[in-house]
Amino acid sequence: MPKSTITFVCTECGGESLRWAGQCPHCRAWNTLQEFQVRKAGKDPRPKSIQPARAVALTDMATEDAPRTRLEWGELNRALGGGIVGGSLVLIGGEPGVGKSTLLMHAAAQVARSGKVLYVSGEESGQQVRMRAQRLGALEPAILLLAESDLETICGVIEAERPKLAIIDSIQTVTDGGLDGSAGSVTQVRESAARLMRLAKEINVPIFLVGHVTKDGSIAGPRVLEHIVDTVLYLEGDRRQELRLLRATKNRFGSAEEIGVFAMGESGLEEVPDPSAAILAGAAATAPGTAIVATLEGTRPLLVEVQSLTNKNESGMLRRIANGIDVNRLHMILAVLEKRLNRSFAKSDVFVSVAGGIRITEPAADLGLALSIVSNEESRPMPDGLVVIGELGLSGEVRRVGHLERRLQEAARHGLTRALIPAGSRAGRPSRLDIVEVRSVAEAVSAAFSSPIRSGTFIKEATHGLLRR
Repeated sequence: MPKSTITFVCTECGGESLRWAGQCPHCRAWNTLQEFQVRKAGKDPRPKSIQPARAVALTDMATEDAPRTRLEWGELNRALGGGIVGGSLVLIGGEPGVGKSTLLMHAAAQVARSGKVLYVSGEESGQQVRMRAQRLGALEPAILLLAESDLETICGVIEAERPKLAIIDSIQTVTDGGLDGSAGSVTQVRESAARLMRLAKEINVPIFLVGHVTKDGSIAGPRVLEHIVDTVLYLEGDRRQELRLLRATKNRFGSAEEIGVFAMGESGLEEVPDPSAAILAGAAATAPGTAIVATLEGTRPLLVEVQSLTNKNESGMLRRIANGIDVNRLHMILAVLEKRLNRSFAKSDVFVSVAGGIRITEPAADLGLALSIVSNEESRPMPDGLVVIGELGLSGEVRRVGHLERRLQEAARHGLTRALIPAGSRAGRPSRLDIVEVRSVAEAVSAAFSSPIRSGTFIKEATHGLLRR
């Protein structure tokens, strides 16, 4: 009979300890060690002839790329790094209701047109899964459904069927009868994922896992779960918005910076091959407080509309709310505007939102956000056809950003006519764009609103009151 031993696993770093302690000995986090029971196989009395392992020179290894199954959706292929790799283990996380099961049902239908797909449902009944597939137009005879949560049964069916793709929805519902703990516990999640990883490699079947997320947006369970799998994808987006972003945060078979863009409609998800056009199509008419910025998601430039609103508040309970932008980044930009442009937000609420439910993670949108706030405060709209690109430093300088030429080409392709960029940038410039280089946020305000200004410690009073001394 297999024997078991008790160890303690850190839910943050995945480190192990033989005894419980208040602080993890590896990452120094407090109260993160949880009890974990590990089975050890008993000794086999039969003698075995073991061949010693032999190291192979790195230059002698084969260089062929891993074979991939390409899906009909190019956006999903992009996020996966070019398609589904045989024997890979992919973890997909996201908030409840964002569309994880919907996305995987679409993927299952596309793969089922060329081979068998096993869909394992641990949360829904078979009738519920069929109803969703019918609603999405994904009813395919090659999709095999298994409503089961026992790990041994699931592994047995996968090994017997050898499908072209296996989907387990979700890993938090899978349990191993040989381990203590309820479904979703550290013990069950870690061991179940490790067993499925070994199975995927042994029989060369790709397995997709659905993972629940915690309140802070990270995948529930031990952090080591993300280290076990080959690829980690997060499906992001506001459930009240149309757009969804599939973001790769780890990928052993491709870039970990790519995203796929989808739109949620009545018949499920649809890929959006030109996300900039989709975002700008829903943009509001030119109004104070709006600016168009060019961000980069992986290798793809996106044109995004940033909106801001400042409102006087005499109560003293100031609010700083940011949707789609890190609120700490907003605080920094407000501090730069106060110090370098002598503006005061001490009695104003500041609200910032990125249209379409997009989340901006790079600093190239700093200058656009700053100009958006100035535009709203002065009730003056930004010029039509203007795109703003640049990182903002603490001294008010506008810093250069990467892949500027790609951003400018995207802006010109969508009909924008003018661009504010950092000075000294050495990028190819589309002939259809009027390029204006700026060195500081003061120069950027002057260029955007056509007001005379002199950069430096003393700021000249603008004719329209845009800048104060």
